[in-house]
Amino acid sequence: MRLLQTTRRHSALFCLPFLLAGSLLAQEPVGLVNPFIGTSNYGATHPGPVLPAGLASVCPFNVAFKKGAGNVFEKDSEWHSRPYVYENNFLTGYSHVNLSGVGCPDLGSILLMPTTGELEFDPEQYGSTYQGEQASPGYYTHTLDKYGVQVELSATLRSGISRYTFPAGQANVLLNLGLGLTNETGAMLRVVSGQEVEGFKMIGDFCYNPEDVRPVYFVARLSQPALHFGAWKKMPKYQGAEADWTKYDDTYKPYPAFRQEVAGDNVGAYFSYNLPEGGVIEVKVGVSYTSIEHARLNLEAEQPGFDLEGTRRSARQAWNELLSRIELKGGAREDQAIFYTALYHLLLHPNILQDVNGDYRAMESGAILNTGGKNRYTVFSLWDTYRNVHPFLSLVYPELQLDMVHSMVDMYRESGWLPKWELLSMETSVMVGDPATPVIADTWLRGLKGFDVEAAYEAARKAATQLENNKLRPALAYYDSLGYIPENNEARVGGTVSTTLEYNIADWNLAQLANALGKDEDYQRFLNRSYSYRNYFDPQTGMLRPRMKDGSWLDPFNPEAGKNFEPVIGFVEGNAWQYRFYVPHDIKGLKTLLGGDTAFFEALKACFDTDNYDMANEPDITYPFLFNYIPGQEHFTQQTVRRLMRQYYFNAPEGLPGNDDTGALSAWLLFSMMGLYPTCPGDMDFALTSPVFDEVKIQLDSRYYPGTELILETVNAKGDEHLLIDTMEWNGQRHTSYFISHQELVQGGRLRFLLR
Repeated sequence: MRLLQTTRRHSALFCLPFLLAGSLLAQEPVGLVNPFIGTSNYGATHPGPVLPAGLASVCPFNVAFKKGAGNVFEKDSEWHSRPYVYENNFLTGYSHVNLSGVGCPDLGSILLMPTTGELEFDPEQYGSTYQGEQASPGYYTHTLDKYGVQVELSATLRSGISRYTFPAGQANVLLNLGLGLTNETGAMLRVVSGQEVEGFKMIGDFCYNPEDVRPVYFVARLSQPALHFGAWKKMPKYQGAEADWTKYDDTYKPYPAFRQEVAGDNVGAYFSYNLPEGGVIEVKVGVSYTSIEHARLNLEAEQPGFDLEGTRRSARQAWNELLSRIELKGGAREDQAIFYTALYHLLLHPNILQDVNGDYRAMESGAILNTGGKNRYTVFSLWDTYRNVHPFLSLVYPELQLDMVHSMVDMYRESGWLPKWELLSMETSVMVGDPATPVIADTWLRGLKGFDVEAAYEAARKAATQLENNKLRPALAYYDSLGYIPENNEARVGGTVSTTLEYNIADWNLAQLANALGKDEDYQRFLNRSYSYRNYFDPQTGMLRPRMKDGSWLDPFNPEAGKNFEPVIGFVEGNAWQYRFYVPHDIKGLKTLLGGDTAFFEALKACFDTDNYDMANEPDITYPFLFNYIPGQEHFTQQTVRRLMRQYYFNAPEGLPGNDDTGALSAWLLFSMMGLYPTCPGDMDFALTSPVFDEVKIQLDSRYYPGTELILETVNAKGDEHLLIDTMEWNGQRHTSYFISHQELVQGGRLRFLLR
């Protein structure tokens, strides 16, 4: 409640610059996007310019230091997983490769910084506060207090552009490869001329896991040659055999122009000018994950000149084209803003990986391959996104979803495994389960069949059957033989209940795909195994409870342990309450275990009443829609969804309930505001709830679906005063179920809600 009050108090004041910036084009969806939403409250989004699925993004980087007592800026140890945090305004540069809405640090690298006066290479010294920041899709601007420099940023798919307007005097542009969010160190740069620098920065170890390490390559070009230029390096401190002997002492050492190449953990380049008042320097940076030559190729193809205004217009147009796939009528402007911002966030990842010529690094091996004209996608946070992001993409952006599945199948061909949490063709192995299988099955079952389903099935079946040395499903032998993973397993798999439930959902999806492909034996095998969660059901507590190899229950057992995100035996990012109903493929069976509809209702309601529901975490975000499975209690879905929406989502920096998980929390909001939600991947029924807007029109892609548009109309949608569904109609006929199938919706038509 305190968060709700704080956010609403700030919302009107905060949004004024954003509203003014978008007011001229308010009829366009792009004019309603507020890129600052989610930049506070650990949302982990950022306001910097980026294109849909853009490989490059230019982000104000303000997390190296933060304001301490007495306005003293100190090293930051709290905001390390995000390149930008709204509360902090001490900035040390503008990074060019970034992640949005993730909970672990990586990227946030290749930083540019404009300064004035004498050269200073220590970011703690050259950093500056700023004011007057504004952002819209494809554009960001503010003014640096320390230097009086106006900064403007924009981006293409594989490059960024910055425009710095300086006061009179010495003007400097710094490139810092030492700062960043990656856990890897090491970089190299080569000063090509007084107008260009090239090199690479090492990235990797996402979530502190020892996956592969890769370089990100860059070429930076300035709009005019510098009077003075060169490289610099922070000299490391070496300790000799004697404790009091020091060879170097952490100083920043400049190199003259003739020393063109430098490498190390903290290296950079500088370019200095003597400019008149209002003098402008523009810098464009191309990036690539294959080579410096390809970074230059990307830059020259996408930004042959220095045209920030043109780049900004193109970015805005690209965003508007995708956002316009959904048209809204009615509803408060604030609701339209949070809706289109959620859609904006959902379309950031996965993002493309290939260069303009189609080259990319293969999964795991790092070999250079070519897409042959397709898009190769990366950043698959699948534990988060398989639940709702990919069903949303399948409905609204089927062409993007198919490209993503193509990429996933190609990753299997290249590495032998489907991805789990893939980053830049590296498997990070973050989180649990086998989330790629539900994505593939769900995509096929929704009618998107333009991919090699036999290769995809082979990959998913391998993950489901290889009992030893299974990269996706560790401890599968226990799961297969006992029907659950015991807590005292030799594979040292933690979160045993959570992992088993994830395997159940993957098996159920694999069974549905097997059934669709006529693989009857596999269908029965995986369907039966998908119900093995029942081995965890403890009749005494009514919970899914960890157990040991001999079948005994874990003791002691506290169902609320882990409620506040602390580690707990048996569960991953949650507790027994938050996983109690996480069998969306078998709600009927779970209701029977709990004692029928009434007992299920009381247990589900208690999850919310006891404050065990976690809006910021994926396993239980479906739970508000489970009331639809209880005849006569469907209104609890409508009330609970609207309450959570108003409690946790706003048009303000704090406007997400937690880190966006590459669009998963945004997808929840989008579906909820439209009035439908996919309760389980592989299940083609959407649960229905009361929409927020008078009308939502989704343009259906006729290349994939029979219909041309889907309209969700709401009668009597007057704010939150009328949110209970009285009656529903589908294409003029009374619709009495609180579910409707994907196959019906993509025929096109009008779903009409009458509220009371």
